[in-house]
Amino acid sequence: MALHPEIKKAFESMPKSDEPLKIIPEEQRKFMNEPVLPLEKRVQVHAVEDRTVPTFEADIPVRIYTPKDKGSYPILMYFHGGAFFSGNLESHDEIVRPIAMESGYKVISVDYRLAPEHPYPAALEDCYNVTKWVAEHKEELNWDGEHLAVAGDSSGGNLAAAISLMARDRKEFTITNQVLYYPSLDLDFIDESRYPSLTENSKGYGLETDALPEFNSFYLSGGADPNDPLVSPIKEENLKNLPPALVITAEHDPLRDEGELFADNLRKSGVHVETKRYKGAVHGFLGKWTHLDEYKDVYQRTGEFLK
Repeated sequence: MALHPEIKKAFESMPKSDEPLKIIPEEQRKFMNEPVLPLEKRVQVHAVEDRTVPTFEADIPVRIYTPKDKGSYPILMYFHGGAFFSGNLESHDEIVRPIAMESGYKVISVDYRLAPEHPYPAALEDCYNVTKWVAEHKEELNWDGEHLAVAGDSSGGNLAAAISLMARDRKEFTITNQVLYYPSLDLDFIDESRYPSLTENSKGYGLETDALPEFNSFYLSGGADPNDPLVSPIKEENLKNLPPALVITAEHDPLRDEGELFADNLRKSGVHVETKRYKGAVHGFLGKWTHLDEYKDVYQRTGEFLK
C-alpha cells in the first residue's frame, strides 16, 4: 500500500534539504519532545501523578496514570521512544493516556536517563530498577500483584524487550506481557542489507536508514557491544519462557522487518505472539497519526491483548 495520503501530504509540506542531517541531541530534543495534541484534547484519565523513584544510580521521574477509581490495578511500565537520546514524560503523554484507558492498567511512564550524557546501560538500568521498585511497592501502588507488563515504542520497545529478558533471567520479578511498537531491536549496522525494509524504506518516510547509525551511536558511546542481547534483543538466541508479546509495525518503516523477525523468533520459541503491520504507516505513527481511521484501533488492540 502507498503511503497514507494524509501522511504524504504532511511530508510534502516539510522543507527539503540536500545537506546531510547533523544530529545534535540538545537541538533534536527541542522539537522531538513536544507532544502533538494540547492537554485539553488528549484522552482524559481518572488521575495523573508525577513523582520520583529512588534507585541506586539516580532518582528517576515517573508519571503514573490511573484509568479509573477502583481497588487494585494491573500495572504497565511504559518506556518512551526517541533513539535513546530524546523523549520524556511529556512527549509521550498523549500515547500513554489511551493505553491506560483501553487496557484498564495503571500505567507508569519512566523518564529514564538519556544518552549521550548517560550512554548504555543507564537507560536499561533505570527502567529495570524502576520496574523492580514497582514490584516491591504493591500496597503503595494498589497493584493487583499478578499483572506486570512492559511496553515501549522504537527505542522504548528495545528497552521493553531487554527488560523482559532480564526479568526472566534474574527472577526478581515476573513480566506478564510485553508490547513493542515499531521496536528498534538491532543496533548492529555493519550490514544494512540484512533487513529488506532498511532498503525499501530507506528515504522519504521520516526515519531514514542513513541516520540510524548516528542515532544509535549516542547510546553506544560508552563502549556497548551491539551484539549483546541487552543492547540488541534480536541477538538473543534463547527466547523461551518470555512473556506473551504484541508487536506492532509500520509498513513504511526501516525498522519494520527486525520487529517482525523478532516476533517470528519468539513464536518459534513457543511464546504467544500477536502481530499487526499497519499499512501506509510510518515509524512513530502513534500519537501523530492515530487520529486517522486506519490507525486509531492500535490502542484498542493493545487493550485487548493486555486483558
